[in-house]
Amino acid sequence: MDVLALFGARVFDGALVRERAAVLVAGDTVIDVIGDDAIPSDARKRDLSGGVLVPGFIDLQVNGGGGVMLNDGPSAARMASIAQAHRHFGTTGLLPTLITDTASVTESAIAAAAEAAGTVPGVLGLHLEGPHLAPRRRGAHLAELMRPMTDQDAELLIAARDRVKTLLVTVAVEQVSTKLIRRLSDAGIVVSLGHTDAGYDEARAAFDAGARSATHLFNAMSQLGNRDPGVVGAVLTAPGVSAGVIADGHHVHPETLRIAHSAKRGPGRLYLVTDAMACVGTQGDSFPLNGRTVFRQDGRLILDDGTLAGADVDMASCVRYAANTLGLGLEEALRMASLYPAQLIGDESRGRIGRGAKAEFVHVDDDCRVLEVMCF
Repeated sequence: MDVLALFGARVFDGALVRERAAVLVAGDTVIDVIGDDAIPSDARKRDLSGGVLVPGFIDLQVNGGGGVMLNDGPSAARMASIAQAHRHFGTTGLLPTLITDTASVTESAIAAAAEAAGTVPGVLGLHLEGPHLAPRRRGAHLAELMRPMTDQDAELLIAARDRVKTLLVTVAVEQVSTKLIRRLSDAGIVVSLGHTDAGYDEARAAFDAGARSATHLFNAMSQLGNRDPGVVGAVLTAPGVSAGVIADGHHVHPETLRIAHSAKRGPGRLYLVTDAMACVGTQGDSFPLNGRTVFRQDGRLILDDGTLAGADVDMASCVRYAANTLGLGLEEALRMASLYPAQLIGDESRGRIGRGAKAEFVHVDDDCRVLEVMCF
């Protein structure tokens, strides 16, 4: 068996940083993590000469990258372009994300994800963020395309789950009954609450029915209030629920994110998402979105009326922000970018470096700047 030994860097295995460790790789799989003084004599060796070797980042909300948006014509090739653009920033697994669109575009996205499954590196499935969202919390989505979920819609999604390895669906409580949430969850679909003005009780009922996540916590949802804790309060107090957060310094105040991180009851966790748009990996200053123009200004993406439209950020930048600005430390920031999202989607082969894990790594310096991305 041909074995490659990676050594000379500290190794973050998903739980903690290990000093003087070596990672043994055979094919596309980690076969062991050992002390660097125990490397087999017949292994090929590569000295990384410092830095930290970490699991590849996993981003469960990626609308676009490399100059393209998934909504502009869903295809496996477009998903591949998006994945390639984000790989430069350490993301080795992602869910291409379709924001609210027509039924035909949604069906095209499902077909594209099915085609990409197992053949397009980095594409783990599909995130459908709409159309079953609440117009009152529409954000940059088109309200006229939002609608309640029907039994037929649920059947389409359940059938799609058989073709797409990971299917995450963002829904508003106002548009989807708890009965349908239970059906989706029982079928293996990850149901996430988002773009909803539901109260605390309604949100908890949705979680009791099987919803397991919230989409971009704090953004486009009811807030923590003195008489109604809202969706935010329901997320923070529901132990089995996780939530994506956009850690870019624009979507949520840093102190708010610190409070949420401290308050979140486990085992559910806060995990990092980029909510990235087409501009990631490009120098462009604008791009089209559902017939409108999104402008890139001072680290934000905005519509004409100032509404935030996704984020101009990559995952490595989110990790640095969480580690340094939020003060969560490198290890927790890395878990939020790899282990926690992997756990949410039930992928035990990602988010860690250990026996049986995918050999997908990011070599970063001590400031978590990407030196190299390795996918075997």
